[in-house]
Amino acid sequence: MPRKILIANRGEIACRVIETARRMGIQTVAVYSDADANALHVKRADEAYHIGGAAPKDSYLRTDRLLEVIAQSGADAVHPGYGFLSENADFAEALENIGCAFVGPPASAIRAMGSKSEAKKIMGKAGVPLVPGYHGEDQNPDLLAAEADKIGYPVLIKASAGGGGKGMRAVEKSADFKDALVSCKRESASSFGDDHCLIEKLIVKPRHVEIQVFADSHGNAVYLFERDCSLQRRHQKVIEEAPAPNMPEDLRAQMGKAAVDAAKAIGYQGAGTVEFLLDASGTFYFMEMNTRLQVEHPVTEMITGEDLVEWQLRVADGEKLPKKQGDLRINGHAFEVRIYAEDPHNDFLPATGKLVHMRMPTANDHVRIDTGVYEGGEVSIHYDPMIAKLITWDTDRKSALRRMATALNDVQIVGVTTNTAFLANIARHPAFERGEVETGFIGQYLADLIPNPTTPDNEALAFAALDILLHRDAEATSHAAQSSDPYSPWHSTAGWRLNDDNHHDLILRHDGSDLLIKVHYRNQGYVIDMPDGSAITASVELGNDGAIHATLDNVRKRACVLRDGNRLTIFRDGRSDRLEIFDPVAAAGGNEGAGGGLTAPMPGKIIAVLCEPGQSVVAGDKLVVMEAMKMEHTISAPVSGTIREIFFAVGDQVDDGAELIAITEAE
Repeated sequence: MPRKILIANRGEIACRVIETARRMGIQTVAVYSDADANALHVKRADEAYHIGGAAPKDSYLRTDRLLEVIAQSGADAVHPGYGFLSENADFAEALENIGCAFVGPPASAIRAMGSKSEAKKIMGKAGVPLVPGYHGEDQNPDLLAAEADKIGYPVLIKASAGGGGKGMRAVEKSADFKDALVSCKRESASSFGDDHCLIEKLIVKPRHVEIQVFADSHGNAVYLFERDCSLQRRHQKVIEEAPAPNMPEDLRAQMGKAAVDAAKAIGYQGAGTVEFLLDASGTFYFMEMNTRLQVEHPVTEMITGEDLVEWQLRVADGEKLPKKQGDLRINGHAFEVRIYAEDPHNDFLPATGKLVHMRMPTANDHVRIDTGVYEGGEVSIHYDPMIAKLITWDTDRKSALRRMATALNDVQIVGVTTNTAFLANIARHPAFERGEVETGFIGQYLADLIPNPTTPDNEALAFAALDILLHRDAEATSHAAQSSDPYSPWHSTAGWRLNDDNHHDLILRHDGSDLLIKVHYRNQGYVIDMPDGSAITASVELGNDGAIHATLDNVRKRACVLRDGNRLTIFRDGRSDRLEIFDPVAAAGGNEGAGGGLTAPMPGKIIAVLCEPGQSVVAGDKLVVMEAMKMEHTISAPVSGTIREIFFAVGDQVDDGAELIAITEAE
């Protein structure tokens, strides 16, 4: 067994590996970039070494620095996590050359599956069913377009070296093919250093079902059942579950056997995932094999009771698999959601910033939280914006899903926009509850999952007003304690005012609209006049847990109100509302906007400028392509007009809100 392992990764997977290693008595070595000096994985490891700049190419992808740290630390094994160098055959070979164990498959297996084109050739020979497509070496755009026409639309362009939805585009008609190919190749080259693409028939309304396989160096291989990862956006998984809903036992066995055959065909060792498309008729097709641990591995652990990282470490040490196929059983059902810093109301644009407040559900036998961040930490532009994985388990699907919906109610994050409400809407959606899952689910029910924003209701406004009053009373109490005359009526916290109606006028702002609330002091409580003309009688006290306990019109209610400067977030009953305390004096100073121009919606790198000065554009035209948080984002013209000036060039880094292009708006 390794004595000390270096984890060549960051974030929640690094923390996850540290957890198992510590339980097994193995020392851990973390590595970190400039941006991760205070990261959670750095704090939890036994040792941590700085390896370079914030960008992955300057740190986590630097094999030379990792080899130096291995020598410095004396690590005798490396766990690559997922992403970065986890499927890099050259890295695995470099470790072998210095006698350091790679907690993963042999370099030959990584190479065999690293190219989607080559993988499909191998799988075809092994009898694993394939999706019709072109997997050849010739990358002439005209040839690829002709192959797409031959296959028949819709088709899917995929980066041969890709994964995680990057370098992948669905194309509905021939006229759109070449533009999609250019974008796909550019993103693939940026993410993987390889722009080679393949073309496949796009299976309509498929399910994405993957099989967890494990193999050792003694010729043994098993499958630990399946995960359904059909709920996706931009080809990235949103919710995963195990086992797959409505999966017949005979089909499970067929897919499991095909996955084991695939692993054996390449002499595989360690943890791997064989991904299939499953159509409505029950026919399945090989997509790819990921030669690493998957982000969604916790759901498999929850239904099997096995620690897959421990299995990895034992297999890497030359041990036989801990269990045979007949020893493995499915117990219950599990779900995993990925909580991201992103805005579903703005096309899931990633968010960056400080986690001012972060509260997750209490972990227990039914609830698990995997995270690599903490309250007060940062969500950086340089890496994937995932905040945490929330996993729930119970004896059946319905109960596990109910636990997920309840657990999402308890998530509280302030400082960055998150997709928590979006995930909760999926968990409560009737079609999802019925197990009607397929890759088009989110698109089909988008209006249900991302409803139009609404003005906070009167209950939310009441809690906001009560929170403001509690803060003001606390400040008054503090000032009174420091005063030379602490009994002065001017320090009263009970609403006393000289010749006044004993009230406060509060202005709250939501989505650019001002909401006037008038709070009157009445008999140890309040009457709150609402913007709609109604009134609520209220009394309030601050609980020991920091929550506000209020009686509103004789009904007892509870909410948590969190502050970030003048911004309030009200958490209650599984929903959150955001308001801003409006200060008319501060607002009088004015705030000039950028005018008729195009601004960066987030920090990032300009990778394409699709216009030039003097060009006429129509609102919605694509003008700039940015790369941020490992994904491409196309920015369109907000108005029709003429390009007056372009302020940045390809390759430039830009800040959030920076003006990119000035547009003279058409009259």
